[in-house]
Amino acid sequence: MLYCVEMEVRLPANMPSETTEKIKADEKAYAVSLQEKGKWVHLWRIVGRYANISVFDVESHDELHGLLSSLPLFPYMDIRVTPLARHPSAITR
Repeated sequence: MLYCVEMEVRLPANMPSETTEKIKADEKAYAVSLQEKGKWVHLWRIVGRYANISVFDVESHDELHGLLSSLPLFPYMDIRVTPLARHPSAITR
């Protein structure tokens, strides 16, 4: 199942820089791992914002929820999920 996921990060202004850098490093490692496993198939930055648009390929809503809620930045994110279906006029698989 494919999902379009828009994530916007809102870190607290008073978060210590050491904590911020640790969370960001953990987030990157987890994102790379999910990409290597084929779960996080696209990751695009939204210009001018601390945000991204991603495509996930997972087996279920529950799997997606588990992956997203395990993101180190999850407590600081606003997330919008849109399930995707193949368009009948699409020429690529």
